Amino acid sequence: MVTTDTLTEAMPIRRGSGRTAALFALVALADFLIFGESLGINLFLFALAVCAGILLSARKIRTPSMAAFLFGFLVLASAPLLEAPSLAGVILCLCALMAVALVSAKLIPRSLTGLPLVFLRFALVIPLRLAGDIRKYLATPARRFSVAVVRQWIGLWVMPLVLAAVFVSLFATANPLIEIALRSIRFAALLRFLDPWRIAFWMGIAIVVWAMLRPRLKRRVSRPRAGKAFMIVPTRNAPLGHASLLRSLILFNAVFAVQTLLDLVYLWGSADLPDHMSHAEYAHRGAYPLIATALLAAGFVLLAMRRGGPGDHSTLIRGLVHAWIGQNILLCLSSMLRLGLYVEVYSLTELRVAAGLWMGLVAIGLVLILLRILLNRSNEWLIAANLASLIAVLYISAFIDFPAMIACFNVAHSQEITPEGPPLDLDYLSSLGPSVIPALDLYLHMLPDHLVDKRNQTLAIRYYLVRDFERRPRDWRNWTFRAERLETHLLPPAAVAR
Repeated sequence: MVTTDTLTEAMPIRRGSGRTAALFALVALADFLIFGESLGINLFLFALAVCAGILLSARKIRTPSMAAFLFGFLVLASAPLLEAPSLAGVILCLCALMAVALVSAKLIPRSLTGLPLVFLRFALVIPLRLAGDIRKYLATPARRFSVAVVRQWIGLWVMPLVLAAVFVSLFATANPLIEIALRSIRFAALLRFLDPWRIAFWMGIAIVVWAMLRPRLKRRVSRPRAGKAFMIVPTRNAPLGHASLLRSLILFNAVFAVQTLLDLVYLWGSADLPDHMSHAEYAHRGAYPLIATALLAAGFVLLAMRRGGPGDHSTLIRGLVHAWIGQNILLCLSSMLRLGLYVEVYSLTELRVAAGLWMGLVAIGLVLILLRILLNRSNEWLIAANLASLIAVLYISAFIDFPAMIACFNVAHSQEITPEGPPLDLDYLSSLGPSVIPALDLYLHMLPDHLVDKRNQTLAIRYYLVRDFERRPRDWRNWTFRAERLETHLLPPAAVAR
């Protein structure tokens, strides 16, 4: 794919354009809802406002039912922002807004497998879209920018402004109500709007919103053909030819078979390890490197099974590729089991949760590669399917309170509650924030009475977490379901009963 800076159907900004008015309105709304405020429901409400602006200013959505469908789609995609503001929720919301903008401009491809490329072409023009339109607007002959034009414009406004100021001062002298009104104006408050950070915030919002209101795609330009078409035809003895590929797959399957056999014996079969090694150490040393191995293997398979390559003409190579992908899938499952064994000994952390999700995505990607080969699909289909799985994982993850889940898991498996588990790391739990308070309450309820020091440390951590939570901003703009649930948990039982 080759792209240039040329955009599809460049359109200058028109005076009185509804999109321009929508841009200023949305920037002002963003300033009111988001700037200087804690994140919460304000992000969700602003996303709805941007979606409404897109639909109201769109010229190619002709049916109210389609507009209602797109608005409902945006609400569903942005729902994670109601649970709690998160990076995953913001990414999903932004992608949903891009989808609504593309549909409103009828730029969605007919085939869903072409969506990733269209989204990429759209994303590439977002940073420069507003600047490009302003440059085109000023470059038109009727509005060409020059020093003389600016001097003439300033000259036209000097006298009206000076005389207006004189009249206002005279009226203030004659009318005490006007004088009081003028004195009540707080010019220091007006100067706050000249804050550089605030102006940068306005510019960032304007750049993104304008691209959504006027979606365009970076054009695809094919490479010029000079003379005869240039093709790479691997010979039999080339690095990626039939003979080399066959030897590579035989060797790779043999190497992977050794690792698979060891995992089946020691990991899945729980056989006794050497005296100097525990199952936790065996699991920890292999979890992350094996995922890197699976990713490298996936890249090699895509290269080996390219269309027109040796894999298309050799049943043996295809069989070896299928066997190798199967071993890689088992390798990912073994990595997940290794991680589970390690967590049982050393407790759960956010990094280990992320590693587990990543391992699952890699395993899904390998299965999709196998389906792509068996069903004879294109690489575009493979990319679209992997993105769909990634979006599904992000969407579900955005609703999960991972700090609370980690805290509950570590409490339930702690040495103080179950003798087989590791000691509860209270310092780590305190770093996760107020979401761990319910787990700490459960821990205090189940903690044996003789562990006085542990109880006192837990109570101290709980006190500071509750204090920080109670000191949070109480504005309606930062309301979330997650904070509301914790607020209900902290209420006295009598208040909840009412």
